[in-house]
Amino acid sequence: MAGMVRKAARAAISRAAGAQVSTPAQAAQRKTASRMIERSIEGPDGKRHQLLVNLGESPVSWLHARKMLTQRQYDAAELIRADWERAAMGAHVTMNWDSAAAPSRHARAASGGPDRSERQMAARDRLNCALAAAGPGLGDILWRVVCACESLNAAEHALGWPVRAGKLVLGFALDRVADHYRLR
Repeated sequence: MAGMVRKAARAAISRAAGAQVSTPAQAAQRKTASRMIERSIEGPDGKRHQLLVNLGESPVSWLHARKMLTQRQYDAAELIRADWERAAMGAHVTMNWDSAAAPSRHARAASGGPDRSERQMAARDRLNCALAAAGPGLGDILWRVVCACESLNAAEHALGWPVRAGKLVLGFALDRVADHYRLR
């Protein structure tokens, strides 16, 4: 009963405002659609293809949502991705002006915690240890899919692997990394 009253109230308000009635499902669909962009990429055949890409979804979350990765594997991938981002190892488009700021009489020094470069080095060390724990040959697919956000198809093609081999090898690598992080 309360749901029907809310629907009727929403319809009356939107009619008065001259707007269209929007359900929560429609709002969520519009929000997802706003993160969709069209990209032109080179396919395995060497030709350019136009694809619709969801910027809010990484290859790892896509695999997890489709039950191709376990929760444990997904958690391991997210830990690696977090360390990758903390280490700031990705490409930089602009200069980092944080360290170039002029000293000020009113600025206070940071409280005893590690500075940015120490945090980055610690994250880089954790990332390198996790990739080493994956083992030789497994770190390549792990880095490409988890850190660089390449699709499995693109990673398989770049590594010269057969189709569908990437999913299996990525699963092995993430299992080893989950063991390294002692995830249950």
